[in-house]
Amino acid sequence: MNIATEDDYAPFEIMDGDRPSGFSNDIVAELREYADFEIRQDILPWTGLLSAVNAGSYDTAITGAIVSVERLRVFDFTRPTASAQHYYIIRKDDDRISGVADLDGLTVGVQAGSVMLSRLPELEEMLEETGGSIGRVVEYTSYPEIYEDLANGRLDYAINSVVGAQMLVETRGDTFELGEPVSGPGFHAYPVPRGNEGLLEYLNDFITHLADTGRLAELQEKWFGQAFPDLPTDSIRSVEEFERLTTVD
Repeated sequence: MNIATEDDYAPFEIMDGDRPSGFSNDIVAELREYADFEIRQDILPWTGLLSAVNAGSYDTAITGAIVSVERLRVFDFTRPTASAQHYYIIRKDDDRISGVADLDGLTVGVQAGSVMLSRLPELEEMLEETGGSIGRVVEYTSYPEIYEDLANGRLDYAINSVVGAQMLVETRGDTFELGEPVSGPGFHAYPVPRGNEGLLEYLNDFITHLADTGRLAELQEKWFGQAFPDLPTDSIRSVEEFERLTTVD
C-alpha cells in the first residue's frame, strides 16, 4: 500500500529533525503492524497531497484531512479518527468576547481554501439568531500568519478545528484563549478515491481494530490531550450522510 503523510501539521505530523512523529505517524506504525503486506510512506507538503491521492499516485493519505462537502465529491472517507469541530480563538487579554454573540461585526482570520472557510455560513446563522453578523473575513495561507496577526491585534479572532486550537492554547496559553464552537460537528478521516471499496473496507477494519483494542483512544490522548469516544463508527461516503452527521438541530 502506498500512503502519503503531510510534512508539518502538528499534532498530526511533526518533523523532529529528520524523524517524523505525531498522531498520523503513530497510526502508520500501527498499520505496518496490522498489515501482512508492505506499507510504503512518502512525506509531502499539504499542497497537492490530496490531488496526488486522487490521481492514483497514493492509495490514501494518513493525515489530518477534514471531511467536507467538496472533498466528498472526489473521495470516500474512512470512519473518523478525531473531531474537527471548529472553535474560535481570541487573545487572552481581550475581555470584549465571552461568547459567540460577541463576535458580531468583528474581524476573523481563516486559512484560504480551508474547510473552516467553507463552514463560515454556520457561524453566520448563529450570529443572526442574536441579531448579529460576521464582520470582515481575512484569508491567510498559513496558521502561523493568522496567529501572529491575532496576537498583534490585527484580527479580533481566528477559527480552527478543536485539535489545532487546543494545541495552540496549550503551547501559548499566555497569549491565546479557546472560545466556543462555531460549527456543528466535524471529522478528521482518511480519504480514499471513490470506487475503491476494498481499500475503504480494509482501512475501516483497521481503524475499528484500533478502537476496539483501546489503542485509538490511547493515541488520541497522547497527541490531542483527549479521546473522542463519540465519533461515527462508519465511513462517510456521501454529502447527505455528512450533512446528517454535522447538522445541529
